[in-house]
Amino acid sequence: MTSTIVMKGISKQFGKKVVLNEIDLTVESGQIYGLIGPSGSGKTTLVKLIVGMDRPSTGEVHVLGTAVPNLKLLQEIGYMAQADALYADLTGAENLSFFASLFKLKKDVKKKRIAYAADLVDLSSHLHKKVQNYSGGMKRRLSLAVALIQDPEVLVLDEPTVGIDPELRRSIWTEISRLKKTGKTIIVTTHVMDEAEKCDQLAMIRDGKILTSGAPQQLKQQYGIVNLEDVFLQAGGKIK
Repeated sequence: MTSTIVMKGISKQFGKKVVLNEIDLTVESGQIYGLIGPSGSGKTTLVKLIVGMDRPSTGEVHVLGTAVPNLKLLQEIGYMAQADALYADLTGAENLSFFASLFKLKKDVKKKRIAYAADLVDLSSHLHKKVQNYSGGMKRRLSLAVALIQDPEVLVLDEPTVGIDPELRRSIWTEISRLKKTGKTIIVTTHVMDEAEKCDQLAMIRDGKILTSGAPQQLKQQYGIVNLEDVFLQAGGKIK
């Protein structure tokens, strides 16, 4: 198996505050890799380092064999942030067209990718509306569509299903599983344990450290516990 993402000795400080502390992480190609942990645990900082939006204080990050940050590498990475980075005064279609134009897609490919992404997140009938008139859930769905627009090799999703109804959440996870089967590598941050169960591998993070990592079933067997929530608590020393 090829390693798509390799992080070695990663630490990150903001002033005197240590946000990540000596993180080692390897993600193989064709995996759904889940980062789980509470708010403030360091998950978002970690994915920003993978995307290249920030640099580590110490350590190295490589994605697809290339040191991060790297501008050309962004052509191969789709990123959905926790905060929706959309143009509110443009329509949904105009947002998708703008972001697609950043990836130098041919006209016919661009049209197909916009239609695919909009259909996946159930926004096809709302693309003519300005984003300022979208609900919070619709903005999250549009952000996911933007992350998928250039058919990236690596997909980084930071809390992708927050504010999305259960039916659509299920369809999104069905598509994530399909993308994995095509060889894509997918990083998902979540605090929802049933989503964690859908991942091939997990890293449980608290206070900037990886408490434990492995496949969901492997972790449950290792700790002799039937659910991942209790694995997380025991790994963090919260229960014995």
